[in-house]
Amino acid sequence: MHAAHIDDLDLLDETLPLCFAVADEDAGKRLDVVLTGASEALGEVLSRTRIKALIEEGQVTLDGAPVLDANRKVKAGQDICLSVPAAVDAEPHGEDLPLDVVFEDEHLIVIDKPAGLVVHPAPGHASGTLVNALIGHCGASLSGIGGVKRPGIVHRLDKDTSGLLVVAKTDAAHRGFSKLFADHGRTLPLTRSYRAFVWGRPERLFGTVDAPLGRHPADRQRMAVVAADRGREAITHWRLDESFGPDPKTPVVSLITCQLETGRTHQIRVHMAHMRHPVLGDPLYAKGFRGKASLLAPEARALLETLGRQALHAAVLGFEHPVTGEMLEFESRLPEDLTALLAALRQG
Repeated sequence: MHAAHIDDLDLLDETLPLCFAVADEDAGKRLDVVLTGASEALGEVLSRTRIKALIEEGQVTLDGAPVLDANRKVKAGQDICLSVPAAVDAEPHGEDLPLDVVFEDEHLIVIDKPAGLVVHPAPGHASGTLVNALIGHCGASLSGIGGVKRPGIVHRLDKDTSGLLVVAKTDAAHRGFSKLFADHGRTLPLTRSYRAFVWGRPERLFGTVDAPLGRHPADRQRMAVVAADRGREAITHWRLDESFGPDPKTPVVSLITCQLETGRTHQIRVHMAHMRHPVLGDPLYAKGFRGKASLLAPEARALLETLGRQALHAAVLGFEHPVTGEMLEFESRLPEDLTALLAALRQG
């Protein structure tokens, strides 16, 4: 693709499309390849992935007709137009969203996060997240971390995991928390305990899962236990609290407490599945255990079917205040959905 074959339009002017006729030497090439070359010729390089996404979004026409197939072969003389929508501001904005604030001072805020709330804006969740809510709640009190006024997210909870989460509001707190969570509580004071409803009953009353985690080789949405040289260290300590089922000798469900020594993505969920005791309601790691719901009493089975999330709750969070040095510890009771499930399991 040569600049001489491109209309004198500037791709940086996002009110104008990039329009040109296909040159003879580009005949037979794929649409995304030709468009990538066109962007390079104008000095505004768009990646092949970005070009493909724009095509699939309907931002490209061929001889005036929309085309959605990036692999489409083009012919010499055909007119191609690519519209580049104005970029969306990458920085999150404050929103007036309800927050369950457990503790707050000038440096930090502790939130009891409900299930279903995404922590940080991401594709598919550009608004309505905890970060949007925190910016709206904290306003001008947020410090300019990295030159941008936003809350310092130093650890996360999965969208459908409920419970306690601490967020830094100032640079000093952010730096302190970063060191604290990187240390994982090994030499610095940090406590993170979760309550989880899992299938079956572990053979022992307590134990430790020490198994490295990395991306699943066949499914990038999942994590998996992998070889040490392919993953990151992950350690979960667990304790059996209670078991449930019509036959005491073969419990159907157990309630356990998990203490994190490291904090990897999906760590408890993967480690429990690795033990063959996955978390109830887990859409990624408990698929093969759905049939076990038939062993539950009707009320418990009905509650599980409507739960709509993994039965996992961040119940205890303790740490040394990164600025004042005060020891703080917070506890969150099981939310209503898990409290109801627990009551039904005890009855059945």
